[in-house]
Amino acid sequence: MMVLAWTIGLAAAKVKSRADYDHSFDFKRVQTWAWDASGPGDVKMARSADDDPEVVRRRIEPTLMAAVEKELADRGLKKAAAGDPDIRVHYYALVTVGFATQTVGQFLPAVPEWGVAPYVPATSSFDIIQRGSIVLDVLSTQLARVVWRGIAESDIDEIKDDAEREALIRKAVGDLVRKLPRK
Repeated sequence: MMVLAWTIGLAAAKVKSRADYDHSFDFKRVQTWAWDASGPGDVKMARSADDDPEVVRRRIEPTLMAAVEKELADRGLKKAAAGDPDIRVHYYALVTVGFATQTVGQFLPAVPEWGVAPYVPATSSFDIIQRGSIVLDVLSTQLARVVWRGIAESDIDEIKDDAEREALIRKAVGDLVRKLPRK
């Protein structure tokens, strides 16, 4: 029963992912990769003035980096030990706040023949939701610019422990890296 509840909790934390790339870049030639020279990534937070991105970075970076390394290896890319790799990878972790509202009658069609009595719409539901995004940038070392960007987004309010957070990060990174062209 505990496993079922955990699985339902993960299913509720849906990850939406999308990617776009430079169609003129030849991804077939890419064999090696490394983290960006400026560092593996950055955390940006837009919730309150008291947010400390360093705390979030320390919590998510080990899992995120391990997931990227595993997924890129699964796609046949080798991590460059030294020298100049074909591509460099940089992540951004974004934590923001969103909201969802509903008003009375918002789902009823505006058809007077149906006998809907006129009323003043009023907000009947207002939810504040923490949202998290992982952005992966792939930069060509030859072109010195981003040639692929993947973005995974999810609501993170339901995540209550480290295991759930880490599973969601691994899932998001896996979804993203599978979108990396390997023609």
